[in-house]
Amino acid sequence: MPSPQSLSEADRRLVATWAADCAERVLGLFEMEAPTHGRPRDAIARTRAFAQGELDTAGEIRRRFVAGRAAQAVNSPSAVAAARAAGQASGVAHMDAHALGAAPHAAKAAGLAAADQPTTVSEEISWQLEHMNAGVRAALRQLPPLGENSVGSLGSGLLAWGIFGSIIRRIQAVIGSSSPEKDVR
Repeated sequence: MPSPQSLSEADRRLVATWAADCAERVLGLFEMEAPTHGRPRDAIARTRAFAQGELDTAGEIRRRFVAGRAAQAVNSPSAVAAARAAGQASGVAHMDAHALGAAPHAAKAAGLAAADQPTTVSEEISWQLEHMNAGVRAALRQLPPLGENSVGSLGSGLLAWGIFGSIIRRIQAVIGSSSPEKDVR
């Protein structure tokens, strides 16, 4: 029996591209601190390959934690968040809700890197929303609201609280209330 947080493989492939886009925007924050450490970049490339049907779900499930471990190779909070954004993006092959994990990690990374600019997180979220196409919005609308279902990535765990929770709730509020004509880009 599928989880209420499960999308079809076709929908996961759609949201994977968007998650990779979100993570890639902050990848430089990680690479400035660890220029020879390729795990996050590789994770984003694999996420794109999965989105294009070049990699299968089973193989990516086995590799999904590799990019997240890269966070241990850096010290600055922005670089750690950037590595985690890449790890969340690569996890979309396993569970679609990870796309909603990549976005807040990326926004947090951007905000930490520009702590003197209080609008950075909000601007990053706006960029993320503007770069969702109609298919991504439709797919993500199928997921339950954050914290409503007790199991999975959108349950009551880490993503439901603090900056992550507020970002995901903002994204879900915008995509839940959008109309089809607004989705066309």
